[in-house]
Amino acid sequence: MSDPQEDHSGLERALRAEVDGEVRFDAGSRGAYATDGSNYRQVPIGVVVPRTVEAGAAAVAVCARFGAPVLSRGGGTSLGGQCTNTAVVLDWTKYCNRLLSVDREARTCVVEPGIVLDELNRQLAAYGLKFGPKPSTHSHCALGGMIGNNSCGASAQAYGKTVDNIRSLDVLTYDGARFRAGATDDEEFERIVAAGGPQARLYQGLRDLAGRHLAEIRRGYPKIPRRVSGYNLDSLLPENGFHVARALVGSEGTLVTVLRAELELVEVPAAEALLVLGFDDIYAAADAVPALLEHASPTQLEAVDGRMAQLMREEHAHLDSLERLPKGDSWLLVQFTGDSKEEADAQAHALLRALGREEDDPSVALSDDPQREQEMLRAREAGLGVTARPPDGSETWEGWEDSAVAPEHLGDYLRDLERLFDRYGYQQASLYGHFGQGCVHTRIPFELREGKGVEAFRSFLFDAADLVASYGGSLSGEHGDGQARGELLPRMFGARLVGAMGELKALFDPGNRMNPGKVVHPNPVDGNLRIGADWRPEPLATHFAYPDDDHDFGQAVLRCVGIGNCRTQRGGVMCPSYRATGEEEHSTRGRARLLFEMLDGHRDTPVTDGWRSTEVRDALDLCLACKGCRSDCPVGVDMATYKAEFLAHHYEHRLRPPAHYALGWLPLWARLVRTAPGLPGLANAALRAPAVGRLGKLLAGIDPRRAAPLFADRSFQEERNAFGGPQPDPSDPRTVLLWPDTFSNHFHPHVARAAVRVLEDAGFRVAVPDQPVCCGLTWISTGQLATARRVLQRTTRVLRPWLEAGTPIIGLEPSCTAVFRADAPELLDGDQDIARLAAQVRTFAEQLTGHAPDGWQPPRLDRAATVQTHCHQHAVLGADPDGELLRRAGIDADVLDEGCCGLAGNFGFERGHYDLSLTIAEQGVLPAVRATSPDALVLADGFSCRTQIDQADTGRQALHLAEALALALDGLLPDDRPERTAPRPRPDPATARRTAATAAAAGLTVGALLAARHRRRARKETP
Repeated sequence: MSDPQEDHSGLERALRAEVDGEVRFDAGSRGAYATDGSNYRQVPIGVVVPRTVEAGAAAVAVCARFGAPVLSRGGGTSLGGQCTNTAVVLDWTKYCNRLLSVDREARTCVVEPGIVLDELNRQLAAYGLKFGPKPSTHSHCALGGMIGNNSCGASAQAYGKTVDNIRSLDVLTYDGARFRAGATDDEEFERIVAAGGPQARLYQGLRDLAGRHLAEIRRGYPKIPRRVSGYNLDSLLPENGFHVARALVGSEGTLVTVLRAELELVEVPAAEALLVLGFDDIYAAADAVPALLEHASPTQLEAVDGRMAQLMREEHAHLDSLERLPKGDSWLLVQFTGDSKEEADAQAHALLRALGREEDDPSVALSDDPQREQEMLRAREAGLGVTARPPDGSETWEGWEDSAVAPEHLGDYLRDLERLFDRYGYQQASLYGHFGQGCVHTRIPFELREGKGVEAFRSFLFDAADLVASYGGSLSGEHGDGQARGELLPRMFGARLVGAMGELKALFDPGNRMNPGKVVHPNPVDGNLRIGADWRPEPLATHFAYPDDDHDFGQAVLRCVGIGNCRTQRGGVMCPSYRATGEEEHSTRGRARLLFEMLDGHRDTPVTDGWRSTEVRDALDLCLACKGCRSDCPVGVDMATYKAEFLAHHYEHRLRPPAHYALGWLPLWARLVRTAPGLPGLANAALRAPAVGRLGKLLAGIDPRRAAPLFADRSFQEERNAFGGPQPDPSDPRTVLLWPDTFSNHFHPHVARAAVRVLEDAGFRVAVPDQPVCCGLTWISTGQLATARRVLQRTTRVLRPWLEAGTPIIGLEPSCTAVFRADAPELLDGDQDIARLAAQVRTFAEQLTGHAPDGWQPPRLDRAATVQTHCHQHAVLGADPDGELLRRAGIDADVLDEGCCGLAGNFGFERGHYDLSLTIAEQGVLPAVRATSPDALVLADGFSCRTQIDQADTGRQALHLAEALALALDGLLPDDRPERTAPRPRPDPATARRTAATAAAAGLTVGALLAARHRRRARKETP
């Protein structure tokens, strides 16, 4: 096997010279691809991202010339270690992701290996077709990976495994043979053999292999719906059409490289119905499966046990779906499809009658609402993430997460498996999965950090393999073998069949260069562990407390288990930088992998300089700190916090980027602008003057194309202080304290004024701090955490009278409000004033919907609105109260599910981020704003979101919800762009002209002085 520490410079040079693609042998890329979704880790030699399929083939040819191993990779979600190797990794997903053709009549299509399943099905929807198998990673798994893994998912109940849906494959062997493989009748076989060449040699070898082992193959392959383990030698049987393409499916990149695939498609069903049946326990649910299958032919038959439901409740995940579950402690989810709603419903009712149950039985729930059904099924799909990091702090791992038996043996198998768990002391393992096909998913609390635990892990796997084999089952029902189960294959198939698989490997890859160490000639199941007995990370002192991770930054980083939801292209917020770049390194998972490598727990880590790592810094540079992963990641990775932590250490006692001073210290600069009358106007004019503005942005590290926000003539606090009058009594139950965040205070005071009007209309008495206060957001986002801590401590001293009185504190800017709920308690863990602040802070909508006097209703607007929810609100605060307030105000809200706006605080202002910022915005938010009807509102509570919309040539300005409600108090809004009536800071043309003239004169003076100095120096140098 190749050593990643070897000198591969010649290989790298050849790949760069001969491959049209991105060739990366840097430490950051190698660290990001060092593991997949499994327990295993192997640092790659390098990474190649081919721009075309032909470039990918060229990369394989170069690797073959140098004898370098090759690993093809799709979404990198494999749970068996298939997608980690000391090899050259080919990542097909960035460029080779096209749907090449569709044949509607034949119901087939041709795709490149990097296309994501959901994207494929979106494109096929216009034809009324889809690809049938749908694993839980459908939003980000690639078809090439599905073919390599023989993926299934819940829909395999109706449509079969990936192998059952492959018409043909365009494949490439390591030694350069390229051909189209498919079903091969005798005439086609003879033609291929007669033509001679590498394909003839391979086909003749396959025919001979199948002939020699004919009886063993027929006898030794389990006749169950979910046999995924081992090579598909059974596809070479005469009765199966000598289907070479299907024999190669599930080979995990160990035999060939798949360049294109012809897929068989199915019709998109017209209607669906979901029947949920409750049982006393998971064993009773499993026992019921054969009877269900006897009386019905469902599209899906899924199981959820009480342990998973309990974890969902503890993690506050999928609560709406849990509330709809019928009585029971385990459940079967039975989906039916039909040409009409009535047909789908009729199948469900027929099954109930056959089972002797009624629709009004407490243990029965029936739905034909597609949205509700999808929510229920998504809750089942979330099993891996929900069970990976239980709230009790225990760790669970894959390894035996995917076994399968015949459905009629499922209940007995589960009871025996539970007894095996007990024997090894593995408690609290959830059991769920695709019960209609006998496939069982679980995650087990293996102890992989110490030697005896690893020994027990290995022993358990062999015992479990013997158990499933005794039931005639499969080690894997859909996740494949890789390293996790390759060593166990003799327990399932016996030595002769495993020997036949070795012959197949030798036929296609005699040098063992294609993803070596997987399936056959496997690495041991307890080798190359990501976390093993020899993993010894350095303990790290941190600024944040990480209270949910045993106060351990390393444990926080380990939250990432490689599920890969951060690689989705649509829906939710996570991960905007990946969506714009298509880069693993710029996904939440890729960054977590690099932070893991930075922990220095492995001697071969490519990231060797800890907090000073430039590789980690560069990966985090494009993190928008949107916090989308905090809510959207199934295991709650919070990359914004990890980024702030890293930056704090990386720049400790070092000069920082200019933007950290210009934008990180923005609250201070905003206060300084208020030290003399007229300064805000001069600052605005200077920032907008061409020469002065360009110079200022250059010095501040701000992109020259980004317009600086305008300071208001007077801050909100200045206005309130000038108004005079006593502050409301903090102990008055009607008193609320309006938080004057930097943005609402210094840039958009009209938002704060509007909020006061609405709050007072609701009967509240509004207090405002009369001293400067700040949440520390800009210092946190730039990693200046010691300063942020001091700022927060000063703020709580100013707020102490309201904190002690329990006065509600109302936040208008979501990012600042989120600091009080999330960042501040973790940065000042144990500080009682911070704890009080976190408990007392409320959003504007939370106060009005949950605490307004009885009978108060917001003013009616009675119009449509496009609503962009701030990322931090989505991730930390939640938007349900906002939706309720919009409803009460008569607003028909189209709440966008288009992700981040792309500005993200300081991110979109910083030099080097402008293009990415707009790319992210143009992926959804800005097109939706442009498509908004002229008489509709555009609402965005976040200052960043409003700024991006205002500056991005949308023709619209976004309003804060408080502004919209305040305008409604004044009466009717104009029909055309109603935001025109809202106040906004405007540049003063006269001040701008004076500033420009002053700047021009100063520039001429400086230029003249420099020219005179140059002339004097030239005279002195003339002989």
